[in-house]
Amino acid sequence: MPDRPAPLGLYVHWPFCLSKCPYCDFNSHVRDRVDHAAWRNALLSELDHAAAQMQGDTGPRRLASIFFGGGTPSLMDPETVGAVIDRARALWPAEPDIEITLEANPTSAETGKFAGFAAAGVNRVSLGVQSLRPGALAFLGRQHDAGQALDAVRMAARTFPRHSFDLIYARPEQSLEDWRAELTEALDHVNGHLSIYQLTIEPGTAFHTDHRLGRFKTPDEEKAAAFFDVTQEILEAAGMPGYEVSNHAAPGQESRHNLIYWRYRDYVGIGPGAHGRVTIEGTKRAQRRFRLPEKWLDQVTQAGHGTEEDSPLGPQDRAAECLMMGLRLTEGVPLQRLEEEGGQSALPDPDRIERLVEEGYVSFADGTIACTTEGRLRLNSVIDFLLS
Repeated sequence: MPDRPAPLGLYVHWPFCLSKCPYCDFNSHVRDRVDHAAWRNALLSELDHAAAQMQGDTGPRRLASIFFGGGTPSLMDPETVGAVIDRARALWPAEPDIEITLEANPTSAETGKFAGFAAAGVNRVSLGVQSLRPGALAFLGRQHDAGQALDAVRMAARTFPRHSFDLIYARPEQSLEDWRAELTEALDHVNGHLSIYQLTIEPGTAFHTDHRLGRFKTPDEEKAAAFFDVTQEILEAAGMPGYEVSNHAAPGQESRHNLIYWRYRDYVGIGPGAHGRVTIEGTKRAQRRFRLPEKWLDQVTQAGHGTEEDSPLGPQDRAAECLMMGLRLTEGVPLQRLEEEGGQSALPDPDRIERLVEEGYVSFADGTIACTTEGRLRLNSVIDFLLS
C-alpha cells in the first residue's frame, strides 16, 4: 500500500482589526480604509508564488487545511476568502475532508457574514469570545457583550459543521469559583472544541505598560497553576481533555491545522508577517513575510510576493523546533520524528530525559517523550533543559 501523501497546511494572515485589544501582541493593525480588491489580488499572487516555489518538492503533497488568522479575518470580504480557497484548491490536490477555518469576532456586523463565508468554503469558525462576563470583556477591550458572544456561537453552530471559541482565564481579581462557573456555563454552547488561554502580559502591549505601572495585578504562579488544574478537571469530565497546552477537544474534533504545526509538518504562510515551514527539494526552509501591511503589499505588487526571509534549516534547528512544538501536545514527540529531522546527534540526552521522568515533568514510553500536567505548567523550562 503506498504511503499517504504528506499533509500540507496553508495559513492566510489578515492583519486588520477594528481596534487593538490591550493584551494582543499579534501582527494586527487598525486602518480607516482597506482596498479589498488590492488585497485579494496580492494574496492570490503570493499564493501562486508559494506554489511555484514548491514545484521542486520531491514528495507528494495534499492540502489538508486552510486557516484564515489575524488580525480579524471576519472583516474580509467573503469574495476574497472564496478566491483564496479556490486558488489553493487549484494549486494543490486537497484532502476530501479538508478543514478550512476562519477566525471571527462575535459582533453582529461580522456574524452577518457567516453565510457568505460558508458559501465560500469555510467549514469551521473560531470565535474570539474571550469571556462571558461583562466586566472582563470591558477590561479585555472587546467590542461585544456576553449576549452577542453567545448569539454568535449559536449562529456558528447553525452555519458551519464545526466551531470553536476562545476564553481567557487568570484575569485580575478573578476567583477560581468564578472561573469554574464561567467555564461550566460555556460548556452549554460547545461543539467539541475550546481554546483556553491564560492571560499573559506581552511586551509592547497596552497591558504591559499598565501592569508595569501597577494599574492591575495578575495571579501569582501558584494561583495560575490552580486555574490550569481546574480547567483540566472540568473539561476532562466533560469529555474534552487537553490535547495541547491551551486546546481541548472531544476525540476527533481537534484542530487539524494546528496539529500540522505541532507535529512539525509543512505549512505555507501568506500575508503580512506570516511564517511558513516548507520542504523544497528535500530541504526544510523557514519563511517569513514582511510584517507591516503596507510594506508587504508594496513588495507583492512589485515582486509577486512579500518574502523577507527564506532560509534553509539545519538538522539541529529542525530537531529543536520539532521538540518545541511537539511537547505542547499531550501525545508528545516520538524520538523517531526528532531523528528524522536532525539525525541521531540531535536526540535529547537520555540522562536528561530520565531526570525529568524522575521529577514527574515528562513521561517516556514506546519511544515517545511527553510532558505531564506538571511539565506543561513548566513547558519552557522543560524544553530549555532538554535542548541545553
